[in-house]
Amino acid sequence: MHSVRMRTGIYVGDGAVIHFMRPGQEVGTGSVFKGSVSSRSQVPCPNCIPTHAAHGVVSSCLNCFLAGDNLYLYEYEVSFVRFITTREGTCVPTVPDPDEVVVHRAKYLLNNGFGSYDVLMNNCEHFAFYCKTGLIKTGLLEYQHSNI
Repeated sequence: MHSVRMRTGIYVGDGAVIHFMRPGQEVGTGSVFKGSVSSRSQVPCPNCIPTHAAHGVVSSCLNCFLAGDNLYLYEYEVSFVRFITTREGTCVPTVPDPDEVVVHRAKYLLNNGFGSYDVLMNNCEHFAFYCKTGLIKTGLLEYQHSNI
C-alpha cells in the first residue's frame, strides 16, 4: 500500500533530503502513516537530523524520506499546455535556479526555518518550490519573489 500523501523535498547529495514537515511529525523513525497503520520503528535512524522544535525543516536520509514509497521527480520548464493538463503537484512551467543555489537555500532553511507549517498555504511543496526557484507560491499561477 502506498502512502496517502506525497512528500516533497530537496535532494542535497550524500543520500540526504531536506524537507518541511508539520510540527510533531517524526523523522528518522520511518513514521510515515500509510492508511491507518504506522510503519514506525522504535529506533531513530542515525543518519537523520531531528527536527528543530519549532520550524519543521529537517534533513532525512533518502530511505526515511521515502518510507518505502517510490521516488518521483517534479518537472520544471514544462510547456504551459502540459502544466494545465497534468495532475497538480507534478510539474510547473517555471525555470529552476542552478543546483548549487537550490541546495544553498535548502541548507539555509534547515538552519533558519520556513515559517509556520500550513497544510494549504505553506507546506512541503511550497518549501521545495521556493528552494528550486526563489519564488513563493501564492496561488496556482501566482508567485512572488522572496528576500530570503
